[in-house]
Amino acid sequence: MRASRILRSALVLLFGGIAIADLAVAQNLAAAQEKYPTRAVRIVIPYPAGGGTDTIGRLVADQLSRKWGQPVVVENIGGAAGNTGAAQVFKAAPDGYSMLIASPGPIATNGFLYKDMPFDPARWTSIALLATGPYVLVVRKNFEASTVKELVARAKAAPGKITAATPGVGSVGHLATVQLEMLGGIKTTLVPYRGLSPAVNDLIAGHVDLMFDTPTTSLPLHREGRVKIIATGTTERVKEFPDIPTIAETLPGYRSVTWYAMTAPPGMAPALADRINRDVNEILARKEVAERVRGIQMSPVTWPRTTAAKFFGEETQLWGRVIKQANIQPQ
Repeated sequence: MRASRILRSALVLLFGGIAIADLAVAQNLAAAQEKYPTRAVRIVIPYPAGGGTDTIGRLVADQLSRKWGQPVVVENIGGAAGNTGAAQVFKAAPDGYSMLIASPGPIATNGFLYKDMPFDPARWTSIALLATGPYVLVVRKNFEASTVKELVARAKAAPGKITAATPGVGSVGHLATVQLEMLGGIKTTLVPYRGLSPAVNDLIAGHVDLMFDTPTTSLPLHREGRVKIIATGTTERVKEFPDIPTIAETLPGYRSVTWYAMTAPPGMAPALADRINRDVNEILARKEVAERVRGIQMSPVTWPRTTAAKFFGEETQLWGRVIKQANIQPQ
């Protein structure tokens, strides 16, 4: 009996000690997160400076630096469609001091397009969806079709005769064109370029017939009469230009949007990830910040992490399906 009491006492002490130790660890983690950040935070943008991702990334970094009272340093590390810079973040410690701001490639599409991925896109810690915007279907100013219906009819009458510029193989602009072909039952001749600018220049010059682009670039050209925007890739009409129909009005189920997101290495503590998500959303909700985002024809997003993660998953499924059905082979 005495031995049993001793054993019970020992067990209480043992498990009580573990509970106390666990509590202490939890308190220490909570304290660390409460003080976060205590030093400079690094945000990697996996593309060269000057693009839309860079614009959004630097805006968010500047605002976070002011809010946190610590430097938030932006590094542009381009290469391999975003995979080079993304891999550096993916392999970093999940402590909130290295994060990624990127467009869909390294988060949703590159896993289907590259054989030797240096990381697993499914394992990112989702932080926030920063902004979304429509892709628009743009044609040369004297193109014979001014609606999606007319475009589809013309493409069916002359398979492969219509040329479609893309800003690179595997880009969302490329995949948006492939999705149009699939849902419209048409075939174009794809003309890949090394980036957006040369593709837009050739569209303006009339060397190619169409392309998918963001309104940031194409809307001013459309208003100047240098190109024609005939439809948007959103599921509903864009309130800033409601007279332009959606592709889905002619081809149900079509969707192509552009977006920018913040992610972190796998294994980040949910409480810390939620904390960063709240801070980012607070910044994006500020009137002056939201106006700057809308100034580049994007819409700020202030979703919780779970909603953002669901969106990333939906985009991954959408483009994965398009890539597989179109038999686009990994490079």
